[in-house]
Amino acid sequence: MPAFTRFLEKIVTCGTLTVIDANGATHRYEGEAVPGLVPVTIKLHDKSLHWKLALRPTLVVGEAFMDGTLTIEEGTLYDFLAMASENIHRADKRFSPGERFSAIFRFLQQWNPVDKSKKNVAHHYDLSGGLYDLFLDSDRQYSCAYFPTPDLTIDEAQVAKRKHIISKLLLAPGQRVLDIGCGWGGLALSIAKVADVEVTGITLSEEQLKVAQRRAEEAQLAHKVHFLLCDYRNLTGQFDRIVSVGMFEHVGVVQFRQFFETVRDRLTDAGVALLHSIGRAHGPGATNAWIRKYIFPGGYTPALSEVLPEVERSGLYVTDIELLQLHYAETLRAWRKRFMARRDEAIKLYDEKFARMWEFYLAGAETAFRHQGQMVFQMQMAKRNDVTPWSRDYIAATEHAMQGL
Repeated sequence: MPAFTRFLEKIVTCGTLTVIDANGATHRYEGEAVPGLVPVTIKLHDKSLHWKLALRPTLVVGEAFMDGTLTIEEGTLYDFLAMASENIHRADKRFSPGERFSAIFRFLQQWNPVDKSKKNVAHHYDLSGGLYDLFLDSDRQYSCAYFPTPDLTIDEAQVAKRKHIISKLLLAPGQRVLDIGCGWGGLALSIAKVADVEVTGITLSEEQLKVAQRRAEEAQLAHKVHFLLCDYRNLTGQFDRIVSVGMFEHVGVVQFRQFFETVRDRLTDAGVALLHSIGRAHGPGATNAWIRKYIFPGGYTPALSEVLPEVERSGLYVTDIELLQLHYAETLRAWRKRFMARRDEAIKLYDEKFARMWEFYLAGAETAFRHQGQMVFQMQMAKRNDVTPWSRDYIAATEHAMQGL
């Protein structure tokens, strides 16, 4: 009997999974019916998977799909990962020996000094720009979109996201704004378009820097928006507003205190900061082994219980927190549909194995938001408790009035 049999008998408590092993034998695992989970059949083409799957499934499943030794015979990859995610969520977080081992060393996995951070960023963000053009919106927003209504296109939802964030910055003429982890420059340029402010965007990606600087020149905003290759820990000076979107996931718990102390030190006395990050709803955990190895080395999505104590210790006030529950799931679904429609182009850019890796990443990330408690939080902070409005009405009013995006 294959080693994975006992493991799957224990883990599959919902949905129906059929496994055809490398010897051609069929194994069926059935739990309670759950809306949205459809029957799935997978086939194993390598006998070593019989024991590897039981030892470290969160790493091995992705690798086997990438190299073609695990194929989907009934249902889709998304269907399979949705079922797996729901079952893992219902089980103990550290449900195999390999996962327990990984959790023990999670702080070491998240140790990100300056030189390592740059290397980790390059692993993901210095890929071909043509890859991101396959699935991102026209502004290349590579973070959770905002869907105030569910019928928005991904381009419309990314515009709504930028408006939502900018409204929380409470911009005024003459301010200096810092964008930590500016990506390809879209948010920084949007800020400069709607407000008479000076923006500095910093990134550790050389490819993103080139694109951002070119975009500033093309938009005739280079006199107002400056992009730098710089780690946030090496920046000097003070800013009236600080914003960081989709970068905090690369900081790591070990560096949280330094991050918020840096935000505090870089803010003026009446300054306001806005942090937009993925989080987890069910307490501290460890990064999925496959994601950590192939997609985001050094990355970690924190629980608010890990973040808020460090904000408090830094002396910053939390002036507003908003949770976006399924907005990223919808964002990822849009990205995945776009990627799959142009998958052949991804193969031409890289190869079939890379295309499978990216398909697995987008599908797996979406299921994490739908089935495993991943969410997005926007946290507004200040050095004083009297610099933000007494109610949240200003957010919608500012969004409604905003033009030019």
